[in-house]
Amino acid sequence: MAWGCGLFLALTGAALLVLIVQVLRWLRADGDLTLLWAEWRGKKPENELRGKVVWVTGASSGIGEELAYQLSKIGALLAISARREDELERVKKKCLQISSLDEKDILVLRLDLTDRSSHEAATNSVLKHFGKIDVLVNNGGRSQRSLFVDTNLDVYSAIIELNYLGTISLTKHVLNHMIQRKKGKIVTVSSVMGIMGAPLASGYCASKHALQGFFNSLRTELTDYPEISIINICPGPVQSKIIQNVFTENLAKSIENSGDQSHKMPTDRCVRLTLVSTANDLKEAWISDHPYLAVCYLWQYAPTWAWWLMNRMGKRRIQNFKSGIMKEVQLTQNEVVPFFWKPLPHFIHFGRWNRGCSPFFRDAQ
Repeated sequence: MAWGCGLFLALTGAALLVLIVQVLRWLRADGDLTLLWAEWRGKKPENELRGKVVWVTGASSGIGEELAYQLSKIGALLAISARREDELERVKKKCLQISSLDEKDILVLRLDLTDRSSHEAATNSVLKHFGKIDVLVNNGGRSQRSLFVDTNLDVYSAIIELNYLGTISLTKHVLNHMIQRKKGKIVTVSSVMGIMGAPLASGYCASKHALQGFFNSLRTELTDYPEISIINICPGPVQSKIIQNVFTENLAKSIENSGDQSHKMPTDRCVRLTLVSTANDLKEAWISDHPYLAVCYLWQYAPTWAWWLMNRMGKRRIQNFKSGIMKEVQLTQNEVVPFFWKPLPHFIHFGRWNRGCSPFFRDAQ
């Protein structure tokens, strides 16, 4: 009897220890736990992507540019696309400097996602140059900073045309090739805004929700092709130039102040986790520091709490926006969902929050 009680207590203690370890890992995480497990124990991008032909859209800056650099170091063959061909040439030049790739291993291909009539020819150009496409990374797109009541519907049309219709149009042509080969990976850089809702980005959120719904549905249509992977990447705020090129209330207006970028996740870390997701065929990956990552979990498992939090923060964010300056909302630990983590010891509070306060809900990717 005593032996049985001892075994029960030992097993219970072990289970509690595992639970505590997982909670601590999550509190310090910059990605969802499946992704971080894949980074630790899964396939390595260096092994899985070396020699693969990878086509990256939106490759002239930000996440797309960093993808080109890291992929070139790995030894992937690259097709890089964007509207600005001169910027693509700059990216190619650096790729050649930091890698062992040759000139022929990187194809610069100007591409306008809104010109859907050009997508078939662009796909054929990549196939003519490399003979195949192993990975398509849908990274092109623009964000938004404007209130719905002030925004022309032309802006919403442009957002959907670029972020959604342009992306699925290019995907359609590349997918035909992958179906013929019965293998390939389609990686789409969505956003945490494709999981939740946020003020000042209603059109952007709509386009990312559309992408999430489309690719989740497409995945179910490809069950006869188990080697074709559909991978959705959902970054939070990342250091990039996306805020400098956002849609506003009309198509002719640009944003004057892009705000501070230092609080956001470094682009190289986001891209590394994106490549880990690609190598391990993760269906969906959340890449973000806390508290954004915590909010993703709230939206997934406790949406009523998430709505309460977003309503509270949305009002303050709109007030800041109306002031004419891209101010950021600051939160102390005791302000945000205290029932969620207030009881935790100070030393395991989320990342930067150990310094007393943290920027919350800044310009999400």
